[in-house]
Amino acid sequence: MRAQDSATATTTIAVTASDRTVRAVRAGGTVRTGGAEATVGARSAGSAETTGGGSTAAARGSATDVSGSRTDPLPRGTLLAALGVLSFSLTFPSTVWGLESFGPWSLVAVRSTLAALIAGAFLLVGRVPLPERRHWAGLAVVAGGVVIGFPLLTTLALQTSTTSHAAVVVGLLPLTTAAFAALRTKRRPSRTFWFAAVSGAVVVLAFTVQQSGGAVSKGDLYLFGALLVCAAGYTEGGRLARLMPGWHVVGWALILCLPLMATGSAVALSLEPVRLNAHGVIGLVWVAAGSTFFGLYVWYRGMASIGIPKASQLQLAQPLLTLVWSVVLLGETLPLAAPLAAVAVLVCIAVTQRAKS
Repeated sequence: MRAQDSATATTTIAVTASDRTVRAVRAGGTVRTGGAEATVGARSAGSAETTGGGSTAAARGSATDVSGSRTDPLPRGTLLAALGVLSFSLTFPSTVWGLESFGPWSLVAVRSTLAALIAGAFLLVGRVPLPERRHWAGLAVVAGGVVIGFPLLTTLALQTSTTSHAAVVVGLLPLTTAAFAALRTKRRPSRTFWFAAVSGAVVVLAFTVQQSGGAVSKGDLYLFGALLVCAAGYTEGGRLARLMPGWHVVGWALILCLPLMATGSAVALSLEPVRLNAHGVIGLVWVAAGSTFFGLYVWYRGMASIGIPKASQLQLAQPLLTLVWSVVLLGETLPLAAPLAAVAVLVCIAVTQRAKS
């Protein structure tokens, strides 16, 4: 390549193809490739970055380094979403422990209040500005579905349902979330994706019916309601996590609920008996700090990276993990059908992760 300007003589520079492109973009010059000539301005490198949270994140995710290798965010996003699933899998056993010390309304109100205080501290230390006005409606959906609706309905269900039974019913959450996401984002996953997702849901549903003897209890109705509100919250939270950091979504949704939950805590604690023990305190701390704050933080970051439909399918493993915790922590008997369901669900997860969405 020959480099020449008005102040210097023509010189010959020997560089590799990738070096030639990078140097030309940085310095502003002419690139010759196979006889074709293109002039690159010094501002070209900066023009690749777009404004706005979602566009900037996408630009970073598809960036390449000077050697030409692509930075792929998918493995990290999958890891974050899986960590969220692991955190959520402990929610039901922790809730059962929490119910040893608190009533259902007290447990839900206090867990949300504590989680909001943790989130508020992080937002304050990070000097995070208030969300834009256009984001508050979405944050309200997240708050109503994930912070209030799902914890309340599942806690009421766990008064009459076992942890293992509740876990397999909530195993329908991935399919419900994928359906909400398809309606909300106007994106249509492939037929392979839907086939694998529906197959996983059928496995979970068959497992549930087999264990419950075909009857639908009041607890099941609570759980089905929890599926709907949680799927709506996950979908809206995943959308917002593309526009702002995931922990901002969680934090502001919790702060939005703080006045209601703080008032609810005072009222519920005055009406329901409190019998503190080690299990109750540990359960409360985990559902507040682990499930409600940390779990949602990594979950929304994972969804923002790999997409709502694929992230939701990772939750097919959640009921099986919860079954393990129900045996280890609560001493419940593991159903014989669980290993077969585990294999079938893991196959569905593998297919959905490879399917184009």
